[in-house]
Amino acid sequence: MFGISFSELLLVGLVALLVLGPERLPGAARTAGLWIGRLKRSFNAIKQEVEREIGADEIRRQLHNEHILSLEQEARNILTPVNESAKPVVPVAEHSIAPAPAVEAAPAAPTPTVPTEPAPTPVASPAPHDPTLPPRAP
Repeated sequence: MFGISFSELLLVGLVALLVLGPERLPGAARTAGLWIGRLKRSFNAIKQEVEREIGADEIRRQLHNEHILSLEQEARNILTPVNESAKPVVPVAEHSIAPAPAVEAAPAAPTPTVPTEPAPTPVASPAPHDPTLPPRAP
């Protein structure tokens, strides 16, 4: 993990044996193992919390995008005519000159719609002399 070889670990163990002595070395090793375990658990908990937050942010972003797409679809449905065959028919007089052939225009590119937030509804505050309210603290 850190590039420490077995010979380096053996050297650290020998120095610890010389410094602490044979009586205190097992207790020190146990304490060091407990602290290392606590650190690992702490780092894993932090890592899981960060991953959970990142996942929650991604889900929120996806839901927001789906909401925007549904609003755009509703706007398109409202803006497009429901029945295009209901166009008004203009009667042609019998003695008129034949009309020029109609030139079909290319369909216009849809303009991007920007969803706007609905305006917040104003909340009516109760009258200060309303007897149903609890008394105010001074």
